[in-house]
Amino acid sequence: MTLSSVEHGSGLPVLVLHGGGVDHREPEACFEPLLDRAGLRRVYPDLPGAGRTPAPDTVRSSDDVLDLLLAFADEVTGGGAYLLVGHSAGGHLAQAMAARRPAQVAGLALVCPLLAGVRDVPEHRVVTGGGIGDDGFRGYFVVQTPAMLERHERFVVPGAALEDTAAAERIGQRWQLTDDGAPPYAGPTTVVAGRCDSTVGYAAAVDLLAVHPRATLAVVDDAGHALPHERPAVLGALLDEWLTRAVPEG
Repeated sequence: MTLSSVEHGSGLPVLVLHGGGVDHREPEACFEPLLDRAGLRRVYPDLPGAGRTPAPDTVRSSDDVLDLLLAFADEVTGGGAYLLVGHSAGGHLAQAMAARRPAQVAGLALVCPLLAGVRDVPEHRVVTGGGIGDDGFRGYFVVQTPAMLERHERFVVPGAALEDTAAAERIGQRWQLTDDGAPPYAGPTTVVAGRCDSTVGYAAAVDLLAVHPRATLAVVDDAGHALPHERPAVLGALLDEWLTRAVPEG
């Protein structure tokens, strides 16, 4: 099967993987302004069961999704080098892709990643605003302003409406990836977590500093799981620093 995707630009491919319950529109809205530069081909796939990508019964676990993503990356890049960005569950998959294709992956960026060692998840609390939106918005964002509500309704809700919930439940029962013994990715890595992330927390992300030998780590205050929406300037600066390491000039 082929993953549906949207892409912009030309040059070194950057695969940007979304999290659960949405489609490519959320990361496209968040990361496109930060990655829109010459020499980068930004590719935003819909993962199985999201957007326009189906999830047949044969796709039963994250291991199956990982196999499809690796084949998709080979197809998109022609076997050449590429960058990986993953948000939430997309980060869980991106980390495994980089471990399995270290010679091809030029850099890895994990934003609020879902990780097998998730722990010490804080209680949800509102940082700014409040009293607007539905439960989905209020449970996701900690910056609850009209601007963030507008982003939620434009870029999150449409993808959620297309989710294959049966497939999501089926895959979710086997969301942890099988350890194949591959060493952790040793290339240029950036890990960004929200201090107020009540979905996956930040403690497991901090552990990645000891796992990835070339990792930059940032735990961002006053940001939750929706950090790409809530703190774009901070995220943009961190991605700029990552790109200078992953794609050096000249």
